[in-house]
Amino acid sequence: MNNGYSIAAYWAGGMDEDGLADWARRLRNRLPAAEVSLGLVFMSPNFFPHAAQVLEILRVHAKIPLLVGCSSSGVIAGGEEIESAGGLSLSLHSLPGAKLESVRFTQEQVEAAAGDDNYWPVETGIAPQNVNGWLTFIDPFHMDAEAWLRSWNKNYAALPVYGGLASGTFPEPFSQVYLNGDVFEDGGVAIAVGGDVMLSGVVAQGCTPIGEAWTLTRVEQNLIRQIGNRRAYTVLEETVSQLTPAEQLQARGNLFIGLVVNEYLEDFHRGDFLVRNLIGGDPNSGVLAVGALPRMGQTIQFQRRDAATASQDMNDLLATAKTQLADKTIYGGCLFCCYGRGKGLFGKVSHDAGLVQKHFGAMGLGGFFCNGEIGPIGEKNFLHSHTAALALFVKKER
Repeated sequence: MNNGYSIAAYWAGGMDEDGLADWARRLRNRLPAAEVSLGLVFMSPNFFPHAAQVLEILRVHAKIPLLVGCSSSGVIAGGEEIESAGGLSLSLHSLPGAKLESVRFTQEQVEAAAGDDNYWPVETGIAPQNVNGWLTFIDPFHMDAEAWLRSWNKNYAALPVYGGLASGTFPEPFSQVYLNGDVFEDGGVAIAVGGDVMLSGVVAQGCTPIGEAWTLTRVEQNLIRQIGNRRAYTVLEETVSQLTPAEQLQARGNLFIGLVVNEYLEDFHRGDFLVRNLIGGDPNSGVLAVGALPRMGQTIQFQRRDAATASQDMNDLLATAKTQLADKTIYGGCLFCCYGRGKGLFGKVSHDAGLVQKHFGAMGLGGFFCNGEIGPIGEKNFLHSHTAALALFVKKER
């Protein structure tokens, strides 16, 4: 797909040096823009032994000054999601006036950064005021992505981070992360997007709120004991009982909790909640266990997830983003999709990528299926699951 500023394609073949070189040249020639600013590449595990060679072929023949990405058994190119890929996805992006800088980071650095609110700007040499947003690709097996994101949020407060955790061969804990011609089997890579380009996007968590919003009145770690001064389990029971019989059936095994991120909003809508798992509940004690650390006084609302609500969620958020960006130039994007979505959830292929194309037109869109997705809710970035995070390269107004 090509919108004048970006183009994306899928290579279905295996390791074929001449074929890949010719494919990369032809892809580059289809991009009318004067030069490529950034290439995003996602490769299936069958390329592991040849990854460095493939990167060099793509860089040389597609004339890519900055090439980043990672491994995944499912890739995205334009409006197509190839969930059991045997090939690779490459997207080329021309970003006029962008200032792009790459950062390689490791678990050792993450541990050193703990508690230091200025560690990363000093370590990377990239000041927060020179960044409009970040793209990141992380190995999930040798990196504590949650810890990394906590320190990154402190060091680069209020700057959006979009990204995903790579995947590879199973059951072996092995994946790859790519930066130019280098192949890394641990850590991560981040791209600082600055200058005349910013990042905007959508984080679709696939849920719809049910019932009403409540205030947490007794919390211990990840245990919610009271909601609105009542037993938490009782409030959940009553919320589910108010659903229609069909909705109750859909809710079985698909209930979550939404934690409001910005308490200063007058009303809470789709996209205002950080969705986390309901791990379990005890009707005797009335306690709910959740996959988060909620705080006393925080507003919550229970959530339901199924194919219909996930589709509606993505549709609504894309429509809102399209309205907000109606007068902006969009250069292309990258889509980070959870393995829990795709055909297994929606019953058809290319659901999320297809919706992006439907709302924004034929866009050069790269992406992959992730072991975890990164994106902002409000002004803070989180690691998600069962989510589609779309990062758009948008012209920044001077």
